[in-house]
Amino acid sequence: MGSSRAVTTVGIVGLGVISRQYLKTLLSVDSVRIVAVADLDQDRAQAVAQDIDGCRALTTDELMAAPDVDIVLNLTIPEAHADVALAAIAAGKHVYGEKPLAATLADAERIVAAAAAAGVRVGSAPDTVLGTGVQTARAAIDEGLIGQPVSASATWISAGHESWHPHPDFYYLTGGGPLLDMGPYYVTSLVQLLGSVTAVSGAASRSRSTRTIGSGPREGEEIRVDVDTHLTGILHHASGALSTVTVSFDGVATRSAPIEVHGVEGSLVVPDPNTFSGEVLLRTRGGEGWQTMAPSAGYEDSGRGVGLVDLVAGSARASGEMGLHVLEIMTAIMSSAATGARETLRTTVERPGLVPLTPAASWRRD
Repeated sequence: MGSSRAVTTVGIVGLGVISRQYLKTLLSVDSVRIVAVADLDQDRAQAVAQDIDGCRALTTDELMAAPDVDIVLNLTIPEAHADVALAAIAAGKHVYGEKPLAATLADAERIVAAAAAAGVRVGSAPDTVLGTGVQTARAAIDEGLIGQPVSASATWISAGHESWHPHPDFYYLTGGGPLLDMGPYYVTSLVQLLGSVTAVSGAASRSRSTRTIGSGPREGEEIRVDVDTHLTGILHHASGALSTVTVSFDGVATRSAPIEVHGVEGSLVVPDPNTFSGEVLLRTRGGEGWQTMAPSAGYEDSGRGVGLVDLVAGSARASGEMGLHVLEIMTAIMSSAATGARETLRTTVERPGLVPLTPAASWRRD
């Protein structure tokens, strides 16, 4: 990835809650090495750096200028995604970011265009779709086990993250909301399973204008809500299939399958796309009920950061182009909800290649 070293060196910007999962994965992989970290809380950066051999705590500007950083892992809040990504690209570094690719479609387009012009690569979460759950379902579709895919549904319902997150403000500001927060897992999965989307129709609502933090040092504090908190979209795939996405911070729970895919010869139940594995169930026409499929594709024992590892290895399965297309799908749902009109998409993306079944021992240490 633009380096003569056998190991790709990583600088991390943003050390919030999600960073712990990335660190767990990346510190177990031989193909990458974390050499620098940066956070607005310098004490936090120092504490993380002290636990990683050969890592130092820097400011964001220092990390961007560091010659020994090959790729920037961008784990900032959504509103900062574009600024950090563009700074990394301007410094000649590859960048892999948490979802969404940016808080706005215009910023995401700038990131992808800047990377192409600079000759660097961009990757974007979610990489959960590279695990054995979604990939096994994808393999079943590719093998024709459900015949021609016709439709799919994706559902995620909760009461909101303020019950557990100590600083949930950003979930309810521009770039947040259930669609931009949780939607990427579901929409990316649908694109992996059924291919790109050409148009969407959406509807949305907002149950209240404030939320109350339920835990941590700010427990009881009210925060404002600037985004819609219940959204439904209908996705028209280029393949002819239709899928429906429902995400909400205004419910309590659901017993709906996270994702179902239906074809003329069978149906699939796909596990939670916010995880990397889980049971894939298949029922075929004339078959004897639902059957559990053995894992047949995907990275085994994977975790947050496997998309960066995949990018370093030369793949584009969790690419910036995928992140851009998924973001346009989601912003188009919101735009359609506001106007009542069906939205035609400008972007497209090639359906990434299947991830072969990859044993944990072949890509990470115990």
